[in-house]
Amino acid sequence: MFSFRCLAEVMRNSTPETACFQIVFGNSHEFSCAKSLRNVYCRENRITERVWTVDKELIIRTGAETLQTEIEGLEYLKNNLDDAFVELVRMSITILDKGGKIVVCGIGKSGHVGKKIAATLASTGSPSIFVHAVEAMHGDLGMISEGDLVLALSYSGESDELVRVILPAKRLGVTVASFTGNLQSSLAKLSDLTVSMCIPREACPFNLAPTTSSTATLALGDALAMTLLRLRRFTKEKYGRLHPSGAIGRAVTMRVSDVMRSGDRLARVRPETTIKETILAMTHAHGGSAVVTDNAGMLLGIFTDGDFRRKADGDMAILSRKVGEVMTPKPASIRSDALAIEVLKLVEKRKIDDIVVVDDAGRAVGIVDIQDLPGLKLM
Repeated sequence: MFSFRCLAEVMRNSTPETACFQIVFGNSHEFSCAKSLRNVYCRENRITERVWTVDKELIIRTGAETLQTEIEGLEYLKNNLDDAFVELVRMSITILDKGGKIVVCGIGKSGHVGKKIAATLASTGSPSIFVHAVEAMHGDLGMISEGDLVLALSYSGESDELVRVILPAKRLGVTVASFTGNLQSSLAKLSDLTVSMCIPREACPFNLAPTTSSTATLALGDALAMTLLRLRRFTKEKYGRLHPSGAIGRAVTMRVSDVMRSGDRLARVRPETTIKETILAMTHAHGGSAVVTDNAGMLLGIFTDGDFRRKADGDMAILSRKVGEVMTPKPASIRSDALAIEVLKLVEKRKIDDIVVVDDAGRAVGIVDIQDLPGLKLM
């Protein structure tokens, strides 16, 4: 019988660049290969080991050919975008403006892609849901309302489960549009509008597995979503409201006023305040800097603990000096209504740790300490 010692012998004779596969036929043990043959003996058993050397160039070339085929498919789709796409966009805007939604419907690979298209539409301001073609015939048609737009996806246009949904859906008073590569298909004939997404060939060597066609479907869905986003004037702020918990949402909705230190956490002093008193104010505010303002609250400068260390080196008499004499005048500042993400840009540009926050009139109202940003997940 074949023993682990035999397998160990095989592995010792292999290199990290090779891969072996064991095939068992009754009592015989063969290691399949693509290239060289060699024999390995282990006690009474003779094992024929065929070692397949991993061809890195073949792997890279095959991967690149797949990507190139799909790129060519997208180029073909782009160059053949026609008036049907224009009409689909206009139809979508009309339906959405009347309170309807886009119902994406598909099955198989098109169904998986359809879920992504529906999610992209919904997250960019075009209300949309996905309905599986089979589930639609078992009650999920109830998710479709009169006045909606059904967007059916099928490259062949002959998916029985999807085609069977169209007539019952139309009886609900919806408009049906489709993405298909066959304008003479059953789906195309049942649709009120058909957008062609014909591609030269699949990346699959058998021209069977949905590869280029599924990529084209996804890209065409993105094209629809982004066109609707632009024409319906969907803003970055609106996008953020639909993504409140993620980093994207924080980046486009959180304002400087939401992250700044103010009130008791802001050390505010006058120019005539001594350095000693300024440090005590910083300590009380649990901060590393103090904002220097005039009597009207207008920003004059900033004094940081780093400034103190540099000035006090060998001369503690600085404690009795006035902060106005050693402050940094005209420090970096930002408006309180600016997006918080703008603070990061200012920090990277100026290489500083503290940004003074001002109002419309230039009065100091707070400070942003870079140490606070990681906790707010802005870094």
